[in-house]
Amino acid sequence: MSSATEATRVAAEGGRATGADHLVAALQDLGVETVFGLPGVHNLAVWEAAAAAGLRVVGVRHEQTAVYAADGYARATGRLGVAVVTTGPGAANTLGATGEAMASGAPVLVVATDIPSTLRRPGVYRGVLHETRDQAAMFAPVTKATVVTSSAGDLYADTVGAGSVALRPATGPVYLGVPTDLLGAPTGSPERAPVPPVPEHRVDGDDLARARELIAGARRPLVWAGGGALRSGAGELVGELARRLAAPVVTTFGGRGLLPPEHPCLVPGPAHVPAIGRLWDEADLVVSLGSDLDGTSTQNWAMPRPPALLAVNVDPADAGKNYPADLTVAGDVSVVLDALLDDLPQRDGLPALRETIDALADDVRALVRVDEPQAEGLLDALDRVSDRAGVLLADMCIAGYWAAAFSRVPGPRRLAFPLGWGTLGYAFPAAIGAALAGGGRALALVGDGGFLFACGELATLAQEELPVTTVIVDDGGYGMLRFDQVHSGVPTRGVDLATPDFVALARSFGVPARTVDGFGEEFASALAESLDGTGPDVLVVRAALTPPPSTSPRWYRRRQAAP
Repeated sequence: MSSATEATRVAAEGGRATGADHLVAALQDLGVETVFGLPGVHNLAVWEAAAAAGLRVVGVRHEQTAVYAADGYARATGRLGVAVVTTGPGAANTLGATGEAMASGAPVLVVATDIPSTLRRPGVYRGVLHETRDQAAMFAPVTKATVVTSSAGDLYADTVGAGSVALRPATGPVYLGVPTDLLGAPTGSPERAPVPPVPEHRVDGDDLARARELIAGARRPLVWAGGGALRSGAGELVGELARRLAAPVVTTFGGRGLLPPEHPCLVPGPAHVPAIGRLWDEADLVVSLGSDLDGTSTQNWAMPRPPALLAVNVDPADAGKNYPADLTVAGDVSVVLDALLDDLPQRDGLPALRETIDALADDVRALVRVDEPQAEGLLDALDRVSDRAGVLLADMCIAGYWAAAFSRVPGPRRLAFPLGWGTLGYAFPAAIGAALAGGGRALALVGDGGFLFACGELATLAQEELPVTTVIVDDGGYGMLRFDQVHSGVPTRGVDLATPDFVALARSFGVPARTVDGFGEEFASALAESLDGTGPDVLVVRAALTPPPSTSPRWYRRRQAAP
């Protein structure tokens, strides 16, 4: 059946559709095939309508997981991720995950029911089950927009509108609030209309001319590519720009995978490595593509403002809020670069740049080997299987930091890392969505502390038979926070945790599991074997790592600035 729901067909034949049918019809017209959710007394009508329409609803064990899974799905596909949760505390449970989607630009629609409109009295808190004083207001700081439906007949249009806003660059989450009585309210067929396309932005010709002038006057340009460039699908264009300029390309965490690993201009690591940071220092022009030059990427803006900065961003205010740009070209990175590359000449210097980048790669690997030999083993094992895995989801743990900064990312949307907001416990539940994205087996790299945030989702993996490999690095607690305390010379408090037998825990859910010590060949072999599997499994690694130089306690510019 097409995007029209079965319920809508019945309505057209004289049956009676409901608000929930309109909601589901709109989701399908937005291209949604899978929804993540938790049932509650207020949203059961959505589950019924979804079942009638053939829309898959994956039930999870916590509302936060529903949004993390929708986020993982959205990052892996670029399509709309949808979470359906219930009223009050159920909606509130999603806020941490929704904030991460906002900070990382993931197009997510959070559909939350609210108390019946018939029981709501404006300005009065009455104590209705799950009532809040203003549920939508809770979401305002962590979403692009909030939409509250006022009638069942508006549900189709409101859902299409909310989903379209989430998908419109700059992408991000949107809240849709639905009074529960509207879901069951009878209504006629929705007034269907094509989902509005993303509006095309005309690039200013004068800005393009000025951009070419800036580029022509630069002798040592550097391309800085962020998540906006990746989300725009601009990889080939960014690669061509770099070739024409014979310029190195540094990608942020959100931009990793934008260029293939073998691209001759791709810098093999983050700017937190001094040898790579020098590329920024020595550049006379930085071309920033789809990045806001955030604190995490720039060591809290300790990187000096370049002599000239050319920014390309759909949001000019976002582009220049941290480093004032000499010129900002407003528009989607793909659209702008497509126009900018016209008549842009090819420069000499590619062979010399290739030699520089090869030397940088040797320096980075030597740094890893000296800094943390176990991290070298982890990275080697991940790199060997990178083409076989779908999405690598790295959590806010020490192993995750190493992987997100230094592992091989074979293509766009193949790495998900929550360094937008920095939410602990992201990777494991987000892997639920990534595993359903159709790109292959999801690989979640988590710490023992963060894994326990959502360990109940082992039940979801088993029930849905999802292709997820979960690597739990067990160092007995919050290793990164332990390092912070030791580094600061204070006693360790709250970081050394009593943890379960993770193998026994996984097996109690019917999920195969095993343990290895360290990141040697036994780990590499077990990881490769896991990727040949079909359903979920767990690999526990007993190891303690030193954090990489990309983590804030080790930022080298902070040390340089110290008196």
